[in-house]
Amino acid sequence: MERYDLAIIGGGPAGHAAAMRALDLGMRVILIERDRIGGTGIYNGALASKTLWEMAMRVSATNELMRNRGREPLKLEWDEVNKALQEAMFERKYLYSCHMQLLAEQRDEHGHARFTYERGEAVTIAPHVVEIRRLNGDRHIEAAHIIVATGSRPRITAELPFDGTNVLTSDQIFDLEAPPASIVIVGAGVIGCEFATIFSNLGRTRVHIIDRADRILPFEDPDVSELVAREMERRGVIIHRNAKLERLTVNPDADEQDRVAYELSYPDGRRETLTVSKALLSIGRVANTDRLGLELAGVALDDRRQPILIGTATSQAHIHIVGDATGTNMLVNLGELEGRHAVEVLAGLRTDQPSYANMSTIMFLDPEVAGVGLNEQECQARGIPYRMARIDYSCLARAIAMRRTRGFFKVLVSDDEDMRVIGMRAVGEHASSAIQAVALMIRQGTPVRELAELLHPHPSITEGVQECARMLTGTSIFKPEVLGDKLRCTRWAPAVKAA
Repeated sequence: MERYDLAIIGGGPAGHAAAMRALDLGMRVILIERDRIGGTGIYNGALASKTLWEMAMRVSATNELMRNRGREPLKLEWDEVNKALQEAMFERKYLYSCHMQLLAEQRDEHGHARFTYERGEAVTIAPHVVEIRRLNGDRHIEAAHIIVATGSRPRITAELPFDGTNVLTSDQIFDLEAPPASIVIVGAGVIGCEFATIFSNLGRTRVHIIDRADRILPFEDPDVSELVAREMERRGVIIHRNAKLERLTVNPDADEQDRVAYELSYPDGRRETLTVSKALLSIGRVANTDRLGLELAGVALDDRRQPILIGTATSQAHIHIVGDATGTNMLVNLGELEGRHAVEVLAGLRTDQPSYANMSTIMFLDPEVAGVGLNEQECQARGIPYRMARIDYSCLARAIAMRRTRGFFKVLVSDDEDMRVIGMRAVGEHASSAIQAVALMIRQGTPVRELAELLHPHPSITEGVQECARMLTGTSIFKPEVLGDKLRCTRWAPAVKAA
């Protein structure tokens, strides 16, 4: 039985990042993937959906210009959309494949391959033994350490008639042969809203989205979610707020545009039934840890048969679980962080748990939304006093030049003399590019005056971040007391309870 320092089960972003960090540390590594290298990071997930989003944004921007000039809108052929999607996925897959192939040719001082890639389905059959089930015969290997990075899959429930043809998840949505005439999206979280943005911006699909809450993206501040909802509705998206899905059925004999029917109920007693071409289930994801035989490796499981974790560590100190397979924090950047962190723990370089305190996020909507640190409702829920400055994109020269003035920057700082940055939200063009300096400031505990004194290029979107900092220090170029509809500078503290 061949022995490795580290066996990694799953070749998505988290598993690949773990393998590369292990190679840095001189470990002999085997990476096992049952399907396609790159996982959801390439297919049916991050890269694929963002490629569609980029195309949809370009189509939307083009059509806005066309409409303003009284011309017919552009209708991109679905074959062109699919071709661009396949090219993007191939480019990324090719990079991964070439990289791993070249690594597999390297040898250590004993002539052994430092890195091995194995195609097959891996299960643990003993604490340090992994069985690799392959078409050309099973193989058993021994590993001093094991990292599980098997990703996740879309959640489906018995109550909803998932068939992969009419009722889809994000795994099937990329296989459509043509844009549906209409679609209902069940779930108004990030993934649901991103697909609503994509289909509405492509301009070929009437989009409905079901939200049980009174507003989409309820984890964000109301000004963020309300702007996103307003823009969706401006593009024709129908948002069913405070709606409970009572029934969803498929009638294969109905016309294609009316094949899926859904019934909604509302708190005031109203009910309505509508028909659409397709339904997309966006109701969460489930970790792929249920078929790995982890109990045979001695890993403790909870009542739901999920591994019990402290950070990424299981009850077996030599086995860690990272990325989507943890069942939480399902983002590529966090999966990569966890993969690298777990390797360093296994190598004895650290004993701490991964920190998510300054997690940067981006939601690919229209306008795009990026954030780092705390938002206002999180501060208020925790009773943290803060000061806030907000500036609309309509005050920014670069946004005016781009004719993309829908959006804003919002910076939160501590309510004390230091005014250390504790959070930021950016909604609008180039939002994701504007948050990284603030993320570094949060990590280092930098006072906001440092941001106010930086010299930013002009014209640039990041000048808006600087103007927020200047408002907080009382040195802004535009004064919030004059332009109250575009600028805000406020302060919040928890109410003092009477004795």
